[in-house]
Order: sequence, then C-alpha cells, then structure tokens
Amino acid sequence: MFLGIDAGTSEIKALVIDGEGEIIASAGAMLSVQRPHPLWSEQDPAQWWQATQQVIHALRHQVGALWPEIRAIGLSGQMHGAVLLDRDNAVLRPCILWNDTRSAAECEQLTANVPELHAVTGNLAMPGFTAPKLLWVAHHEPEIFERIATVLLPKDYLRWLMSGEMIGDMSDAAGTLWLDVARRDWSDSLLNACGLSREQMPRLVEGSQPAGKLRAEIARQWGLSEQVVIAGGGGDNAASAVGIGAVNPGDAFISLGTSGVLFAVNDRFRPNPHSAVHAFCHALPDCWHQMSVMLSAASSLRWLCELLGTTETALMAEVASLSHVEQRRAPLFLPYLSGERTPHNDPHACGAFHGLTHASNRAALAYAVLEGVSFGLADGLNVLSEAGTQLDCCSLIGGGARSPWWAQLLADVLNLPVVTHRGGEAGGALGAARLGWLAVGGDVQTVCRKPAVLHRYLPDAARHQQLQPRLRQFRQLYQQQRELRHR
Repeated sequence: MFLGIDAGTSEIKALVIDGEGEIIASAGAMLSVQRPHPLWSEQDPAQWWQATQQVIHALRHQVGALWPEIRAIGLSGQMHGAVLLDRDNAVLRPCILWNDTRSAAECEQLTANVPELHAVTGNLAMPGFTAPKLLWVAHHEPEIFERIATVLLPKDYLRWLMSGEMIGDMSDAAGTLWLDVARRDWSDSLLNACGLSREQMPRLVEGSQPAGKLRAEIARQWGLSEQVVIAGGGGDNAASAVGIGAVNPGDAFISLGTSGVLFAVNDRFRPNPHSAVHAFCHALPDCWHQMSVMLSAASSLRWLCELLGTTETALMAEVASLSHVEQRRAPLFLPYLSGERTPHNDPHACGAFHGLTHASNRAALAYAVLEGVSFGLADGLNVLSEAGTQLDCCSLIGGGARSPWWAQLLADVLNLPVVTHRGGEAGGALGAARLGWLAVGGDVQTVCRKPAVLHRYLPDAARHQQLQPRLRQFRQLYQQQRELRHR
C-alpha cells in the first residue's frame, strides 16, 4: 500500500491506495490562514505538522491491521510558500503563502535586476512566487533574513520533519523563480539576485524518485517500518496531474479549489511569460507543463457563503433553480478577491459585483460568482491558446468538481468537453500516493492510468453563444477597474 499526503492551504488531506491503485482510506484536517495586514496571507508551519499527525491517526484507525504494509509515502503541497529556518532548523517566522501579494515592489526590482529572468524561469515575477517574498523579508525584516540557513517549501518542511532530509522536487522548485526550468537545476544567478546561495536550498530530485526514509522516531510513532521510502513528490497541481493521469503531452485538467487552474502537459519547456502563463517542470522526468492560474476560484463561493450565512450545498441548489432569463439578468462578478495572476498579473485587482438591483437575490449573487470564476478560467484558456496549446477536452478535479451544475457551466463557457473522474476530489493526495508507488519501482503507465470517468459534460453551442456578451462585459469591467485605479 502507498500513502499520499497533500499539504493544502485550507486542509491537510491524506489517503491510502492499495496495489491496484484503489483508494481504501482517506482523512483530512482543516487549517486556518492568518491575515495580519491587508494583502498578507500566512500560516504557522507547526499547524501543518499537527494536522498531519491527526490525519495519520485517522488513517491508521481506518486501515487497521493492514496499516504496516505501507511501503512508500508521497508528498504534495501548496506551492511558493517560504519556510525560513535558522542554523538550528528553527522556524524564523510564519510561512508567507502563495496568495500573499505584499511583494509587488520586489517583483519589479527582481525583473529590473535580472534580465534573463523570463528566459530562465519561463515565468513573470509575481508576488505569489517565493523569490520576491525573500526580497521582501530582506527589505523589511533584515534581522530575520540574516539568520536564514535554509529555505523550504511547505511539503518539503513536512519531509524534513518526517525524514531529517532537506530535499525538494523539480515541479515545486519551478515555482520559486530560482530554478532554471529547462535545465531542472537551481540557477546561481537568480539566487544571487536575492542574496541567497545554493547552500541554502534543498537538494533536488524528480518527483518519482526516492527522497528519504522515515526517521526511526516517526516510524515508531506512526506504526510503520523505517524502510518506508518518501518520494520526491510534487507541487499540488503537478501531483494532481499525476493523480488524474495527466502525464502525456496534450493531457489537461481544470482544478477548482481555493485557486482555479488550467493545466496542460508538454513534452518540452514552452514558456509564454508575457501572457502570465506559468511554465513549470512536471513531477515526472523529462516532462513539463503550462498553467493558467487564478487566485480565487472555489474560495470565492466559500466567501459568499460566509457572507450570507449559508452553505455551499444550499446555495448551489438555489442557483440550479434559476431560469436562463434570470441568469442573464444576474449581476456580473469579478473574482479577484486576492488580486489575480493569469492573464493580468495584477496584485491590486479586486473583486466586484456589477449590476446590482432590488431584484438581486442571493441565488443571483451565487450565479454571478460561479459564472465569474468560469469567465476567469476562459481568460486562462484564451492565453494558453495564444501560447500554442490547443485542448480537446479537460478533466475537472477539486472541490468544485462535486457540482454537476458548475461542470456544465464550465463546458458551456469554455466550449470544451469537461470530464469528471471517480476520486477526482482527491486531487494532490492521490497523485502523491502514486508518486510514492513510482519511487519504489512502479511503472508509469500502470500507476498513472486515468481514473474511471464519472460524467461527461458536452458544451451547448447555443448556451456558449448566449454567454459571450456577458464574457465581453466581464472583460470590460476589469479594464475599467484597472484604468480607474491608474487615474
């Protein structure tokens, strides 16, 4: 059996798969995000470890007598977070997360100081990435910066606690802006530009390679063998791709989680940074991928539910009862609650409802949010197309994949068939478990097969055309907001 642990933003998820790749147990423990100032987003790494211990305890209870048969562990995690350790491996400050946008000025500095940045990393400098965060720490917390001995990404901090090894993988490292993505190695010039060196970085391996074993103390606590291998693992989206079987060029998926992602697999490094498309290493050797990323997807719906004091289930039921006429009269929503990445690279973009009237009930607001997120993904698909990536079909994963209504709306907006899979909500945890399997000799074609299809949602051509005027207005509203801010 194989254990996969996904260190997400809102939850630590974990599951166990058997030798046939079937999920036999799963568990989760919720996390909280701290926002001590506007634009800031932080977590205490100790919270991740506490939550990991909780899910291990729950899984061990579920699996029972078979638990000691686990042979390998894979790790997946939220990308870009900066865990700063001193020489004694103590955490120096809370982890600055991927959706923290305080470092916009540092992005401009990095871009100006490193002319080769885009060519080497394949990405624009954005506040969510790790490198600008370290420049911010250097500028605003110099006494902490001087004490940094090691910088780890979130899942790799968990690896260190589990194994005592400071190791990272290519897919996660690609999101730091310190990796030469084509060469799959740290870039000394980019590290230098941030006042750092290779000695402060973890050793890099491919996601499907062994990357440590359980420490004896942890093995005893967890009731597992000290010979359990920990795989390199992957950033959350690359691991999710492994879980959904998106491992061959042309494979693609949409992830509707806290953020919204359109992910397409490539057989080579294909950067298109000027459209804010991400070009990263995949979690498998000799494989890359492109992504469009919006910062607030399912989290926009969660925000509205908290505002209205209701549940997602109740609100989705109300949305499903709206007629097409009522949908066309609904407000428009800009889903930029945390700024935006693709295609705008605008940390100052903000959310907005437009077109509110006395007739705007909560079902109409919820429809606007779901449609606005779908329009944001349409913007991402558009720039992927401009980058030369043509998609014929998309799998749908993440929490949003549980809603047939939203899946059909996505198919209609994108004019693209959308497919959901059994276990698709497992996301990065399933991919992590598969990477663990690969690290102890599993065959890629066997391990990374696509899960069984649950539903296919075919685009309605008439509905697609009906949505185009609202999509055009959505895009105009963002441009007007941007112009107003500039004035």
